[in-house]
Amino acid sequence: MSYTVSDIQHIVDAQRTFFRTGTTLDVKWRLCQLRKLRDAVIAHEKEFEEALHKDLGRSATEAYLCDIGPIVVEINEMLRGLRRWARPERHFSGLMCFPSLVTKVYKMPYGVTLVISPFNFPILLTLGVVAASICGGNTVVIKASAKSRHCTEAMKKFISEVFPPEFVTLIDGGHDVADMCLEQRWDKIFYTGSPKVGKHVLAKAAENLTPVALELGGETGNWCIVRKDADIKDAARKIAFFKLCNAGQICININQVAVAQEIAGEFLEALKDAFRKQIGENAQDNEEYPKLITTQAYEKCSSIADEYRERIVFGGKGNADELRYSPTVIYPVDINEGIVRKELFCPLLPVVPFRDSEVDSVLDVIADREHPLAMYLFTKDIKWAERVMSSYQYGGGCINEVCVHMMVKGVPFGGVGHSGMGAYHGEWGFREFTHASTVLKGSTRLNLSLREHPYREKKILPLLRLLEK
Repeated sequence: MSYTVSDIQHIVDAQRTFFRTGTTLDVKWRLCQLRKLRDAVIAHEKEFEEALHKDLGRSATEAYLCDIGPIVVEINEMLRGLRRWARPERHFSGLMCFPSLVTKVYKMPYGVTLVISPFNFPILLTLGVVAASICGGNTVVIKASAKSRHCTEAMKKFISEVFPPEFVTLIDGGHDVADMCLEQRWDKIFYTGSPKVGKHVLAKAAENLTPVALELGGETGNWCIVRKDADIKDAARKIAFFKLCNAGQICININQVAVAQEIAGEFLEALKDAFRKQIGENAQDNEEYPKLITTQAYEKCSSIADEYRERIVFGGKGNADELRYSPTVIYPVDINEGIVRKELFCPLLPVVPFRDSEVDSVLDVIADREHPLAMYLFTKDIKWAERVMSSYQYGGGCINEVCVHMMVKGVPFGGVGHSGMGAYHGEWGFREFTHASTVLKGSTRLNLSLREHPYREKKILPLLRLLEK
């Protein structure tokens, strides 16, 4: 379907009218909608798996593990916690406000929200965000990715079956349609994608002072540091698994590995062995291995690999017909080379050697670049790792593990700076889609004239200073 500005304006107006009825304020009603969403996701599992296979070459297992299953888990967490999260907070107003002793903080929905979702996890990063918006009591307009065409078609049909358009609706189309959406006045925008487009979304939102959440990948990529005391086989196995997942098209994936020179040779052999065990020597011909989203993405990956052809120590092979490019290890790479100064978003893995005694210099370089969305450390020196994780700026990460931090219940997921702003998952998603409104309940009795003219400073100031304690 093609859209005009008028069409989109009509959708927004209809949702605003529905929101103002107050229907979405009812927590019981929201819980009902979340159950409908969860049950419908389970019922449409096979359709989503097929769409994910067509768009990204996902196996049924990876489709469930990375897109479908996490949505069900996320909604279940919301169903258990929403009543508690939405309950107004009661505060003592303090003696300064006497005799008005009670203040409440209400968790209010923003209103009409726009969710712009990406291609790499098209089901999870659409419906997971929609669930958070519903949890907060909002209406939702989805602008889904044109790149993951089959998933967008499946979700458009799905949304129309589950919800009325004045509550939740999905708009398809390219960048022109996204820009039409951004011309509208929204109460909240949630965008997942690249920093470049994130800047554009933020600029358009600024015209109406619309609050925005951005989930970005990080301009200079996510680092993984493997120190000389690390469990090499364990690190290699986990890094290989993560790089194979979705063919590297993951915002929290490892963009580059910095490995201590003292163990570099052993690590490279372990990494190659891990890739062979998990996907085989010719991943590009393995039907279980995901593909790159478009011909352009494949050609970009292939082109970068060709630039570093002489330093490829594993992989470097592609299947242009199937858009699959094998996991490719490039070694050695200097920390200042172009390939480690940008987000790759593909199965290429540059490896940067460093002297273990100079690991702080590596961290200084990372700190000087744009903040990553994720950081991963492999070492037996847990005190050092915890010191690093508690003193550098990044979205989230793991020590001696990869990616699973985003699966932990009750914790936030989000970036900082060029890797994003805002956070969601569970209660954090509820917070992201609600505004905390403070309301003091005034008293009509025992009101003192301390704050009214005429001031009697000699009597009033000593009393006010007593209230500071």
